[in-house]
Amino acid sequence: MGSQLISTDVKNKLEDLSGIQILPGQNPYEAFIKACNDNPAEIQALYQGHRTKRNEQQKQKFIAPDFKELIIDPFLLRLENPEMEPGFQDPRNCLVFWARPPDHIVRLSAHLQSLLKKAAPSIWLMPQHRMHLTTLEVTHSKTPEEIIALTDNMRSAIPYITDYTYSHRSRLVRPMISYDLSAFAVSFLPASGEPPLSPPPAPTAQQQPIVQGDGYTYHHLRRDIFTLAQSTGVQIESRYQVPSAHITLGRYLTEKDHDTPEARKRWVEAIDEINAWLEKEVWDRRDADWIGEWLVGQERGLDARNGQLWYGGGRTIKLGEGF
Repeated sequence: MGSQLISTDVKNKLEDLSGIQILPGQNPYEAFIKACNDNPAEIQALYQGHRTKRNEQQKQKFIAPDFKELIIDPFLLRLENPEMEPGFQDPRNCLVFWARPPDHIVRLSAHLQSLLKKAAPSIWLMPQHRMHLTTLEVTHSKTPEEIIALTDNMRSAIPYITDYTYSHRSRLVRPMISYDLSAFAVSFLPASGEPPLSPPPAPTAQQQPIVQGDGYTYHHLRRDIFTLAQSTGVQIESRYQVPSAHITLGRYLTEKDHDTPEARKRWVEAIDEINAWLEKEVWDRRDADWIGEWLVGQERGLDARNGQLWYGGGRTIKLGEGF
């Protein structure tokens, strides 16, 4: 039954490759910012270091002579193939704050999905309307009753938290495909002096004092949301706080496209080619066909959400105001 299934997180832990040690009770994002001397260039460098090290680590796993298998998600496998276990429901309920990508990032992400699908036709793709970036995972793998209680404890603070990106605006730049043995994503870096590329804020957005500029990074936003959520008395039980800002694009549900050394080599080469294209044609390019910059909170504020969220599902408690 579902309760006996093992999450891919157990088999494929997203380890923090930054080398920064977090003390018990410490806001992990504040510790990271201090370790980087509150310098956006250093913060960006650690995000970049994390994703490039992890990609290289995972690439070696794919092409290793002793490769065994992909890490296929047993929960998603049953949800996508109901005949395997009729009536199956994901028992894992979560409480999160998501950032929703603006339209130009959704379009870029969908284009990247199409390129990956050409390389591996059997992959599962995240539906575009479910795409998200987890700014804060409050808790995960709980019963509905536990999530209801936690949501009620936080309820009075949720509107302020979801609107927070209206007045605290951070930029994400330089998209790249990140991947491992269970999934693949488009990851971003906190901005540090790159040229502005996003469409302007909506003219109907109310003008008010805002915190912006690259001195206020996405990691500062994560720090603030962590503090605001924790101030409600709810214990934050995130699975990880690694220096990563990513939208999951899809997962593997079969070995079909990766069942030979040649097929796995083609997969990692396809990802390398896509990343080379992104760097050349999308990064920092004002004249590019695709916009690779994301102002977090543009079009929509944060999405406070709970329920069966693992694959973009669940329900919205409150969606914050966008700009």
